[in-house]
Amino acid sequence: MMIPTLTRINELARKAKAVGLTEMEQAERTRLRQEYLQTFRGSVNDLLLNATIYDPNGDDVTPDKLKQEQASRQNP
Repeated sequence: MMIPTLTRINELARKAKAVGLTEMEQAERTRLRQEYLQTFRGSVNDLLLNATIYDPNGDDVTPDKLKQEQASRQNP
């Protein structure tokens, strides 16, 4: 879903610089940007929820808040 959305956002950006956008195209651009950001933020959130952080000594230094969130997702 991200690639077609991003492609269309870029098309609208090029058109906006070249000739401008109609009101419908501006609304579409706004909607697509919101969808893209929601998808992107969800991906980053999922990535962080599956992360474990180690220091150079090999000790787990994952923040407690992240550990709690990971545990709550595993045990609904």
